[in-house]
Amino acid sequence: VQLVESGGGSVQTGGSLRLSCSTSGFKFDEYKIGWSRQAPGEERTEVSCISEIDSAPYYADSVKGRFTISSDSAKKMAYLDMKNLRPEDTALYICVVEPLSVTQGPRCANPFWWGQGTQVTVSS
Repeated sequence: VQLVESGGGSVQTGGSLRLSCSTSGFKFDEYKIGWSRQAPGEERTEVSCISEIDSAPYYADSVKGRFTISSDSAKKMAYLDMKNLRPEDTALYICVVEPLSVTQGPRCANPFWWGQGTQVTVSS
């Protein structure tokens, strides 16, 4: 299994970025796929998750209305569009996947695999 993130960078407050996650090595449609983030000295937290079977993606309260997750099963890709970025969004953003059979609901609560991450830095 390979998960490769890209699209991170440095932006000012209010800026936008689009993160991409390229995947291989598993049956894309049988997994949830999402994004977590980890800031220095803090625990990893779930940001967003999406699957083919849930009616609506999951978003952490802190990003609702600003971030949009999407996926393309044909390309085996996932994306995270981030708008109105804030300094508190600064973190390493990590793509994660979880089998649909592990937990019900829209969250990627128990990721089986994750990538190396892409750094997002938001300056004030």
